Amino acid sequence: MTGRRVIMIAPRAAEPIVVGLPFDIGGSVQPPIDRLGRRWHDLRISLTDRCNFRCGYCMPKAAFGRGHVFLKQDRLLDFGEIARIARAGVALGVRTLRLTGGEPLLRKGVEELVGVLRGIDADIDIAMTTNGSLLRRKAVALRRAGLDRLTLSMDAIDDRVFRIMNDVDFGVAEVLAGLDAAIDAGFTGTKVNMVVRRGLNDDQIVPMAQHLRDRYRGAVELRFIEYMDVGHSNGWDRGEVVVSERVVERLHARFPLEPAAAGRPSATAARWRYLDGLGHIGTISSVSDPFCGDCVRARLSPDGRLFTCLFAGQGFDLRPYLRADADAGLRAALRAVWRDRADRYSELRGTPSVDARPQRVEMHYIGG
Repeated sequence: MTGRRVIMIAPRAAEPIVVGLPFDIGGSVQPPIDRLGRRWHDLRISLTDRCNFRCGYCMPKAAFGRGHVFLKQDRLLDFGEIARIARAGVALGVRTLRLTGGEPLLRKGVEELVGVLRGIDADIDIAMTTNGSLLRRKAVALRRAGLDRLTLSMDAIDDRVFRIMNDVDFGVAEVLAGLDAAIDAGFTGTKVNMVVRRGLNDDQIVPMAQHLRDRYRGAVELRFIEYMDVGHSNGWDRGEVVVSERVVERLHARFPLEPAAAGRPSATAARWRYLDGLGHIGTISSVSDPFCGDCVRARLSPDGRLFTCLFAGQGFDLRPYLRADADAGLRAALRAVWRDRADRYSELRGTPSVDARPQRVEMHYIGG
């Protein structure tokens, strides 16, 4: 790299555990702190395990082809149940709710759910991660319902490469139209996530940055994600990982960068600022620089299981507590799960204690 030296990410702190311990139904509503001192802040809510893309790092066709059986409609949490869990989480200190999938915009009436969640607390942050394929027709309704922020998954700007990455021959133009619609609807702080795989789309790093800089002039932040070993279906190969340091070097050679402050206290991305003032980029480095020590996220599956790590094997079933009329038991369950949490998978990756695990939940089931 030439020019100004770019300072890379400082190391931070990771093992999925199965929580099923007894707990007291009473207790306070003080924000719970887990066994590594992390306070719960974010709840990611997967609305469906279905997606209309078949990206190889998440839902490869070999595992999720025509014969794959997804959750039936009657197994999904309804909006009222989702709202009860979200409300209990907010009472315990959650300040960000993120709607994920699968593809969350495949869930009928999703804007109605946004409105319900907004009614829980006017000050919480409500975000969504989407592949953008349906966003053009939904952006205005989502914004009016109270959605604060959007993150789009887009792994290439070249149409041919984009179609290869999503593996359903979906063109990039419609996703870009969705991004335009989001900007026009008044969304700010919009991000685009690009999962980088060596030999597949790593030649898109600079073109993606160039396009978003030219088109959005700093209004959209591009984030590069290291290819991760989530689940067991994506055939993860460490040789396909392009580490964030190399990504930053490539970009810095074309668009000089300097380190920038994190966007939010619970953010996973390290950030850099373009020296010419045209916005920021971010890197999410679960493989080369784990950030488990700062992870304050729990993930809710479409059928009501709470996972305390993206790489967990099993979740805690909340449905028995949804059948009770009072929410005290639900809050107590959530508190107990979080307080017993000790996950730090990414930090322990490559050690026998985590590599010997028989299973890890698939990403499409609990969101990224």
